[in-house]
Amino acid sequence: MTTMSLKDRIPPHNDEAERATLGALLLDSESLATVLRYLRAEDFYKNAHKKVFQAIIGLFNKGEAIDLITLTDELKTSGELESSGGAGYISTLTSSVPTSANVEYYARIVQGASIRRTLLKVASEIIAEAYEETQDSRTIIEEAERKIFDVTDRQQGGSYLGANEIIVKTIEAIEKLYHTKENYTGVPTGFSDLDNLTSGFQNSEFIVLGSRPSIGKTALALTMASNIAIRQKRSVGFFTLEMSSKALMQRIVAAEARIDSAKLRTGLLRPADFHSLQEAAGRIYEAPLFIDDTPNIKLLDLRAQARRMKSQKDIEILFIDYIGLVEAEKRDIPRHEQVAEISRSLKSLARELDIPVLALSQVGRQSEGKAPSLADLRESGSLEQDADVVMFLHRERFERDNRESPNNVETELIVAKQRNGPVDTVRVAFIPRYTKFEPLTNETP
Repeated sequence: MTTMSLKDRIPPHNDEAERATLGALLLDSESLATVLRYLRAEDFYKNAHKKVFQAIIGLFNKGEAIDLITLTDELKTSGELESSGGAGYISTLTSSVPTSANVEYYARIVQGASIRRTLLKVASEIIAEAYEETQDSRTIIEEAERKIFDVTDRQQGGSYLGANEIIVKTIEAIEKLYHTKENYTGVPTGFSDLDNLTSGFQNSEFIVLGSRPSIGKTALALTMASNIAIRQKRSVGFFTLEMSSKALMQRIVAAEARIDSAKLRTGLLRPADFHSLQEAAGRIYEAPLFIDDTPNIKLLDLRAQARRMKSQKDIEILFIDYIGLVEAEKRDIPRHEQVAEISRSLKSLARELDIPVLALSQVGRQSEGKAPSLADLRESGSLEQDADVVMFLHRERFERDNRESPNNVETELIVAKQRNGPVDTVRVAFIPRYTKFEPLTNETP
């Protein structure tokens, strides 16, 4: 038996569900609010059903009653009664369904068939683009993923809630916070002064952390990532464009085991250090931390990998170290325009994945010796504009290899911008031996 080719197959649709949906609307026009959460006219496969649904929407927008008589008149006035099946066909719609009680179920069946048809269309477009040799393959992949995610968004219908429903959910959330002792609405960083200021990093926020080189951007980002993944057991994604994943992990191990990072790199360890090393390795092994160390990663590749991390590992926050090493797709435009493109894209990524995205950035030389400000962000004002939160690290420099280097260095973490909260400066302690940060207390070693 010959297998039927795709082009010969009838696109997915459910004629009975389409008729039942329209019939339910004629029985109870109040059901339209429910149906509109799932359907638009183009979701109906049969052209006559599209026109009937459009006519129902037209009556609703004019504030008129929706029944067989008004619908037939509306279609006659627009000259589409015959193309909609005629008055006889319209009158049969109500006989397709005894009640409007199941209208949401019918609408979701129609939506499901529409989504499958859209997937077939998207697939054919992707195939056509794949044959187009003038397009870069990474651009095709990015566009394909965007189209697929657009289709999945179709299944997320919006709705409104009454105060009686909202207050119940609110009290439940408060009770959960009370019992779990979670004080923050976002992802806590482990630095209480910062978390009190921001209530944790919020979903959909684009966060920029800037400083001059060698002040500790990567160390702070790694400390935050470790606090979230190791102690809170929340899934974390980390893009390291400057260091290898092995070098990054050595830093995490040194900080977690509280072993001098220089000794760890050279292997000059004491026997007692191995016990701390093994315990730290066990904690890190169980941590949901996922690292990508692709150097000079393309922006499209970064977005695609981030989507996979979210889809496969359900990451709750994403770190990028750092913006200056992300390659824009348009290399022939000025660098400040490239950074603007990257900034907008990362902000869009945070909203798309509904997680905080924290990106590191260098600041200009003009900030050397003084506290950085928003104007010091390098290469583009778009970072200042697009970011929901902008933070800077600032402290006096010291020589790392100087034997007289302090055990901990008080460092300012300046929250220079917070779109939905206050700005302030919090103080943290940098521990040079472990290349990590800790909350500043009198007991900080």
